[in-house]
Amino acid sequence: MKHIFTISLLLLFGIYLPAQDLQPHNQQFVRILPGEPIDSIIAKAAHVTPSKKQLVWQEIEFACFIHFGVNTFTNREWGTKEDVRHLYDPTQLDARQWAKIISEAGAKEIILVTKHHDGFCHWPTKFTDYSVKNSPWKNGQGDLVADVAAACKEFGLKFGVYLSPWDIHSPLYGSEAYNEFFKNQLRELLTNYGEIAEVWFDGACGQGPNGQKQVYDWNGYYEVIHQLQPDAVIAIMGPDVRWVGTESGYGRETEWSVVPVSAGQLAEIAASSQQKDVGGAFVPIDMMQADLGSREKIINAGALMWYPAEVDVSIRPGWFYHESEDSLVKSPEKLVDIYFSSVGRNAGLLLNLPPDKCGLIHENDVKSLLGMKAILDKTFDKNLVKNARIVASENRDENRRELLLDGDSRTFWTTKPGTKTATLEFTLDNQQEFDVLLLQENITNGQRIEEFSLEVFKDGKWIELTKGTTIGYKRLLRFETTTASKVRLKIISSRDCPELSEFGLFKSSIPVSNLN
Repeated sequence: MKHIFTISLLLLFGIYLPAQDLQPHNQQFVRILPGEPIDSIIAKAAHVTPSKKQLVWQEIEFACFIHFGVNTFTNREWGTKEDVRHLYDPTQLDARQWAKIISEAGAKEIILVTKHHDGFCHWPTKFTDYSVKNSPWKNGQGDLVADVAAACKEFGLKFGVYLSPWDIHSPLYGSEAYNEFFKNQLRELLTNYGEIAEVWFDGACGQGPNGQKQVYDWNGYYEVIHQLQPDAVIAIMGPDVRWVGTESGYGRETEWSVVPVSAGQLAEIAASSQQKDVGGAFVPIDMMQADLGSREKIINAGALMWYPAEVDVSIRPGWFYHESEDSLVKSPEKLVDIYFSSVGRNAGLLLNLPPDKCGLIHENDVKSLLGMKAILDKTFDKNLVKNARIVASENRDENRRELLLDGDSRTFWTTKPGTKTATLEFTLDNQQEFDVLLLQENITNGQRIEEFSLEVFKDGKWIELTKGTTIGYKRLLRFETTTASKVRLKIISSRDCPELSEFGLFKSSIPVSNLN
């Protein structure tokens, strides 16, 4: 913040510096000064960057949610005050089956629902009797959290936990004592099961047994997480990852990870907010708007922060298993479309897989999940421009053009200082047939590109094939199959020197029309 303080002093004493002299250092959030020139605001936005743990989260790309609990046995989506622990007795529960399938599907993390709104806990917590220790499963000796944590470790997956703030069962819910109860449960989860990569909260807040709603101590919850698992991202109702706004599986066509926030707002979390001012983070604006981070949005902001989107969706209509939905599992083609519309739109994908009453992921879910993986593997098996000759209108010496094709998102090509537009021509070895474009920015230095287009050279002229706005960590665009030997990427608008880390053209293994 020293840089911002210096600027404040300069303005205080009436000293004006041109925008190019106010280039901010890379940082996760930055304040906007009253009356600050638009060019300076745009320059700051270009240098807002993810924290180390946010970058690790983004590179996961695809994770799986596991909703399993007493609702699985009562055939409900939402629990009630009824004590149904006696029904919890999966006969074949196998966390290794879950982890093996999820790993084979290409996901890199499991987030387990450790307690849903019904209050039933999947670990033998010391703070309530409403848990696996008082169920028939394994004669009360089971610990699902431990099983899933061990399975994740075995199959090389990261492990995250969902702990519902709302607890219909707890007699403490609706009182200040509940906040300490909740923090105690967090401490158990964050100290007894190894490394936790993500803590996932929603904002559900209903009535407890006493008829009262709870005032959540979000600051206290965050403090526990920061103390015990400092490398864990706090998602949705937290400062690190935000909800995209729907549960459809589809992100925005224009998705900015740099969003405006209110620099001074300290009010309680509203329905449209994700966090309080805690540990250097600020309360964002309404995260369900169609436009979050355009120039029009950020020029009036009090501050800007890196706050990436997560797209959550279930493979079935419901979040818990229901036998009646066995025939309603999303097809492999639908899952591929969701992948392109989430991971391919600068967001993380969190796909829910609800195990059945036996404690296994159903064969229909497995078939669709692995079918999706097969389509994606075949589509992205070969980058058709891998050996292309590249001509760039701008090229900074130390950032060679060939880095666009090296398969490493941490290396990048960029322009000379001050140049915000560019063209890149790719001449292929021969005519190639393709219908998928892949682009990645070097987000370690920020998200910058605002508009781009892809053109093909045919009949002696350049013809626009597709276009887009934001890129961010990853952008995937599909279009009608085209055959060409020369293509051109035009970076039309960027907030600072564009830093492009990857470029790829691919041929989808199934017709594009079948994916929509």
